[in-house]
Amino acid sequence: MRRKQRPAGLSQRHGLDPARVRMPEDGPWATLRDHLVERLPVPAERVDLMLAEGRVHDLTGPVAPDAPFTPGGAVWFHRDLPVEVPVPFEISVVHRDDAVLVVDKPHFLATIPRGKHVVETALVRLRRDLGLPALSPAHRLDRVTAGLVMFVVDPALRGRYQTMFADRLVRKEYEAIAPVRDDLELPRVVRSRIVKEKGVITAQEVPGPVNAETRVELVERRGDLGRYRLLPTTGRTHQLRVHLSGLGVPIVGDDFYPVLREKPLDDFTDPLQLLAKALEFTDPVTGEHRRFTSSLALGAWS
Repeated sequence: MRRKQRPAGLSQRHGLDPARVRMPEDGPWATLRDHLVERLPVPAERVDLMLAEGRVHDLTGPVAPDAPFTPGGAVWFHRDLPVEVPVPFEISVVHRDDAVLVVDKPHFLATIPRGKHVVETALVRLRRDLGLPALSPAHRLDRVTAGLVMFVVDPALRGRYQTMFADRLVRKEYEAIAPVRDDLELPRVVRSRIVKEKGVITAQEVPGPVNAETRVELVERRGDLGRYRLLPTTGRTHQLRVHLSGLGVPIVGDDFYPVLREKPLDDFTDPLQLLAKALEFTDPVTGEHRRFTSSLALGAWS
């Protein structure tokens, strides 16, 4: 296996690996600085400051401000972090061994860095707090959904566990709190085509070949609310939320379906009442049967 190249003297920061920029094989730039000014989405003054402070590294160490452009070369640096409001909920460990880590992710905490959520993500927190710099996600869970998420501890096994999720070899069970309709016959399997366009926050059910399937069961009822078991066989974006909304029983606390409502990122009230309750699979490394169950409970029910 080819060893991954790493910059000299530039380690993780806040549990984040440095960003890597590979230079093209040719170009008009006389210096690395000229290329970075054109390439990076930051002002030229910011690039100059990063170089002056020795924050841009190649394989040998910090790069000089007047370093020449090197065709096919690479440099690394840490991006400026967005201002984030701390998510005031803890992550609890459900299972940990030398291969995988399974945790209960709270509501409002993103799984991996993306957009406005970088340090306040499950991956970054766990890398930092557990001293696992090579930790990687086996799959993802929406920021507003709570419950089980699996991470891979051993980098050599990352592909096998990620492939297991990609190939739908994991049985996922969710729990949701939503209204009850007396005229809705359950259990039932909902099949539809869900499409989410780039740049559009919500997903839509549209005509066409089915690409999303969910079994919906009503487990318990209290007045006008029900506790539902959801068993998806596919993993489209917002699938469970779209399917329940389409049945006329939108999940309690859903700010997207059926009507999109703006909610500030620092508002941690009224969480979506959706929980990733269980993960079950045959371990691709050991061959053993595994089942993990969340210890969290949805507030609208408990």
